[in-house]
Amino acid sequence: MTAVDQAQLVLGAEAQDLLFREARTANAFTDEPVSDEQVQAIYDLVKWAPTSMNQQPLRIVLVRSEEGKQRLLPHLMEGNRGKTEKAPLVALLAADTDFHENLPRVFPHAPNAKDIFADDTFREQNAKLNASLQVAYFILGVRAAGLAAGPMTGFDAAGINEEFFPGGKQQVLVAVNIGKPADDAWFDRLPRLDYDEVVTTV
Repeated sequence: MTAVDQAQLVLGAEAQDLLFREARTANAFTDEPVSDEQVQAIYDLVKWAPTSMNQQPLRIVLVRSEEGKQRLLPHLMEGNRGKTEKAPLVALLAADTDFHENLPRVFPHAPNAKDIFADDTFREQNAKLNASLQVAYFILGVRAAGLAAGPMTGFDAAGINEEFFPGGKQQVLVAVNIGKPADDAWFDRLPRLDYDEVVTTV
């Protein structure tokens, strides 16, 4: 990126690199632990990012113990098992389809907000869309903490839901391995589409 391009952004070049240009999806991690304090700092940062009507449907289960890993691994695609087993921490990111129960507290200026989501299908669509936004914020938060994220969607969602989100109200979207990247953590950088291929003006 040229100096002129960087000047268009308020965020400093070092932070841009940390969050975007130099950040990569990690496939191998050191054995350095990820603390609860780090995860809380990540959440306390990314919780401020926007969701529609402040829904905040993201729910997180942290898989840290060996027992938890052994419950998780059978539900992952085979290619995801080895790196997950060695990752210091795995975050299961899910959408809470009962998010509307919190709307009187998080969207208090609209007393009828909860009633807007009475339809189950409409509520589930909103939960998954807005939790997916929060998944992206979470990945950036992991990077902001100086850690690497390895998000995965190659898994048996029904199996993970039954094992870690019983009751049917929360549905897993992404599993994210988290930790300090090992020396061989990265695949080669893949190409990105250019601005003119993506953006049109009307």
